[in-house]
Amino acid sequence: MNETRMLDAGFDWATPFAYSQASVVNGIVYLSGQAAIDADGNVVGVDDFEAQARQVFSNLEHVLRQAGSGLDRVFKVNIYLTDMRHFEHIVECRKRYFTTPYPADTTVEVSSLALPGLMLEIDVMARCD
Repeated sequence: MNETRMLDAGFDWATPFAYSQASVVNGIVYLSGQAAIDADGNVVGVDDFEAQARQVFSNLEHVLRQAGSGLDRVFKVNIYLTDMRHFEHIVECRKRYFTTPYPADTTVEVSSLALPGLMLEIDVMARCD
């Protein structure tokens, strides 16, 4: 299948930031980084890592579903943390939201993310139907 399509789900990211939330190419969905931002574009859970992680995974699930995929089809994860002390929470999230065999993973600490108050951003690659 030689299909390429862009996907926007939820908040309109194309207008303020000039990108799509996901692209589907040849049966693979490539998600843009998902952060703790709600459908209205507001940061969720400032200073609350658990609340931000829940929102990020909710956003991942939503965009994957719109692309005909799901967390169970994710094979690669890139995680960006503003504080590596939250790494243990990421391990718990991986156990909660993914199943074995777990996706390949890269986790890095960054000095900041796109909007003030964000502590976490995740992008993934997944198979889709």
